[in-house]
Amino acid sequence: MDEKSSSSSHHRLLIVLLMVMLFGVIMVQYVCPSRSECQALHRLGSWFNSGKATGTRVGDSELPDGFQKDPYIAEDGAMARFVPRFNFTKEDLNRVVDFNIKGDDVIVFLHIQKTGGTTFGRHLVRNIQLERPCECHAGQKKCTCFRPGKKETWLFSRFSTGWSCGLHADWTELTSCVPSRMDSREAPRSLPSRNYYYITILRDPVSRYLSEWRHVQRGATWKASLHVCDGRSPTLSELPSCYSGDDWSGCSLQEFMDCPYNLANNRQTRMLADLSLVGCYNVSTMSEEERWAVLLESAKRNLRGMAFFGLTEYQRKTQYLFERTFNLEFIAPFTQLNGTRASSVEVPPETQRRIRQLNRWDVELYEYARDLFLQRFQLARQQERRQARERRQQERRRLRGGLRTNQGRQLKPTETPRPTNSRSVVTEERRREKPAEDSVASEVPLPDWWDLDENSTLEDYLDNVEQW
Repeated sequence: MDEKSSSSSHHRLLIVLLMVMLFGVIMVQYVCPSRSECQALHRLGSWFNSGKATGTRVGDSELPDGFQKDPYIAEDGAMARFVPRFNFTKEDLNRVVDFNIKGDDVIVFLHIQKTGGTTFGRHLVRNIQLERPCECHAGQKKCTCFRPGKKETWLFSRFSTGWSCGLHADWTELTSCVPSRMDSREAPRSLPSRNYYYITILRDPVSRYLSEWRHVQRGATWKASLHVCDGRSPTLSELPSCYSGDDWSGCSLQEFMDCPYNLANNRQTRMLADLSLVGCYNVSTMSEEERWAVLLESAKRNLRGMAFFGLTEYQRKTQYLFERTFNLEFIAPFTQLNGTRASSVEVPPETQRRIRQLNRWDVELYEYARDLFLQRFQLARQQERRQARERRQQERRRLRGGLRTNQGRQLKPTETPRPTNSRSVVTEERRREKPAEDSVASEVPLPDWWDLDENSTLEDYLDNVEQW
């Protein structure tokens, strides 16, 4: 008896020690999320985590004992280092739209050059799980993306409707062109105006700029772009060309940076802003500093109002936010490809500084967009975990209620054979009481501090800490 009691005490002590160690590791990650701080404690946490290899391996995305690993933490270390800089309203952050693909709603993709928009555009027509998938045929650049039961398109993009509003049309062009184009493509309607949900992809300005230079260096041009603003395209004096020939192939990076009319400079800010606010391409209406300040604020405002935007540097998070925003699911996961042509260019630090200066408005816009993007992602994950925790708690309440019902049925008096003596009565009562005692004994009670609504299981506690 003493040996059994001693063994049981040792087991309880071991469980308590393990729980204390786990709690300590969790708090280290919570209090010191960055590895640049509390390095000794992080090394201890890493050592402890390395011991989990002894658990049962279920899969690459699953921890021992059935705990799921967060697939978005492995993509980058953004959330561990992320400190919000800007204050956004709840409407800015909680981005979920009631997109009705069977109705009249339309997704409009604003494709900015060299942001990975071609890859994302292909995801839209080839990789979304739909009741009526887009029809894409080999050798054809465009796909047919009709609504279920209708011959009407729900997607306005390069790979569905083509460059209907001009090559790489910007915000100014799309907002004035898309409604009329959509009405001309479909039968006259007496219904209220449809909802247009604008989306786009942004990229780190330096990487995007280098990528555009390499693209132009290989002979690419966007001469077919219309640049329509206030009903007309700019004159040659308003928008001079950087080269005299058919293209600018073979240009050096220095030549690319030296052209004062290069539309690659601050392209993302210009393409997301309302150009009519600054007189379109007429730069004589105000100073350059004032002009770009107005464009930047307009781009920020339009970006906040968009149904969705993603970042090239965060593919998995971009996929997650799109799916959550539109209640659509991609078939295959996005992949983060870092081996681009821009990443292979060796650029001296002073040249990088020059590029950042040339794109100072894009740099500011991207920092703003990144902050908004990560705050949206953080809020969406918190909401998802809270909903999952509530579902688990409801399921546990349901199971506990069923257990109590079963116990009540076991304890309910039933007809029994007439006893022949008092000893048989006692024996029968003990027999009926025994199953109830066994069921209660099999339910191990949790400590008082653990059995809370928010932390009723270890998984709930981990979710509540919100390790980003």
